[in-house]
Amino acid sequence: MSDEHFKGKYEVELKYHVASKAAFLQVIGTLPHEVMLLDNTETDWYFDTPESTLAAQNKSVSIREMEPSGIKLWIVKGPEADRCEATNITDAKAAKSMLATMSYEPYLVMKKIRSIYFVGQYHITLDFLEGIGHFAEFAIMTDEESLLARYKTELEQLASQFGLTAEDLEHRSYRTLYQMQSTL
Repeated sequence: MSDEHFKGKYEVELKYHVASKAAFLQVIGTLPHEVMLLDNTETDWYFDTPESTLAAQNKSVSIREMEPSGIKLWIVKGPEADRCEATNITDAKAAKSMLATMSYEPYLVMKKIRSIYFVGQYHITLDFLEGIGHFAEFAIMTDEESLLARYKTELEQLASQFGLTAEDLEHRSYRTLYQMQSTL
């Protein structure tokens, strides 16, 4: 198992609604795979300026803490839809303080339960968000922009092995889904 799965400045990711966690787990059990994490709790703190400067530029900055694994990440997404970079950090509290020093404020704290599987060069996450449901993300990170279309096709084929189709695709971010759910 390698951090190589999470290196690159581009991420091809397809997110699907999962109707049955049990059916998903049954399929993954039939495929050659490695488990990185099972049922980890991830807490994401999203930051922006009071004027929503990052949102206006289609960018996001978040600090993620994962338990019980102890992994901590600084994540930047955008402005392009496939642009995503993450780096390990050792002190999430200090990182959040640094963002506050630069006038960034947390505007959303979101939690999910996540398991991560490696199937070949791809990683698959199985996520649960309270009040929203189960989702599977099929993804790969790369520095090669020219490979994005090919990887998308290959990820669609992998997802089809789980019985997932275009009708199951979720195009909204977890952040958007969470914000919609919390306003209801």
